[in-house]
Amino acid sequence: MALLEGRNLRKTYNRGKRNHVDALRGVDVTIDEGEMVAITGPSGSGKSTLMHILGLLHAPDPNGGPAPELRFEGRDLVDLGDAERTRIRAKSMGFVFQEFNLVPILTAFENVLLACDYAGIKGARANEAATAALQLVGLGDRMGHRPAEMSGGEQQRVALARALVNSPHLVLADEPTGNLDSGTGGAILALLQELNDEGATIVVITHDRDLAARLPRQVEMLDGRIVADTTRAAGGANGSRP
Repeated sequence: MALLEGRNLRKTYNRGKRNHVDALRGVDVTIDEGEMVAITGPSGSGKSTLMHILGLLHAPDPNGGPAPELRFEGRDLVDLGDAERTRIRAKSMGFVFQEFNLVPILTAFENVLLACDYAGIKGARANEAATAALQLVGLGDRMGHRPAEMSGGEQQRVALARALVNSPHLVLADEPTGNLDSGTGGAILALLQELNDEGATIVVITHDRDLAARLPRQVEMLDGRIVADTTRAAGGANGSRP
């Protein structure tokens, strides 16, 4: 069953009077519930812009072609206001970024607790959820440490715990291993795969083809368009997705 569907997704960034960048040029994509998908491509291919639209951080452009469509759990999201988009992100989506985006003056526990606050979860329930999320990523003994007191891999685990604390239906990870060494990056990917095995829908944005090849489905982008969409069969062979 489709969890997320986008049709005719376009995005143009105006850099000046005579300079514009067509980041997305009419993208159609469907993410099924429980999938683990890599969206890959070189810098400037449009993959991060696509993630921002799928994650309700940006809105698709309404002009320049057929009307865009964006549905999450069957609900049309294109015309939602900022407040409702924020509410859906806080309650139903989790985000992991390359730069971690942790608040430096807060402990790991407090950083994760922020996500509960944004979703309206308070008190003992929030404390229990934040503790459980940090334990899930192996940081039960580091909850009182601030980001500067942690390694890059530990900071990314805090960011992952923050993304998972509200049991989101969709996790969007933008270059989650980009600032990590290969061993630590592999551990983060293994965590994401474990979460997917437990039923979470995971979308990983990456320029790393080797990392993308380890995921069951790879969506390749170039110049604002999807140019390939393949799914790895159980035996390891790849097949084009319709």
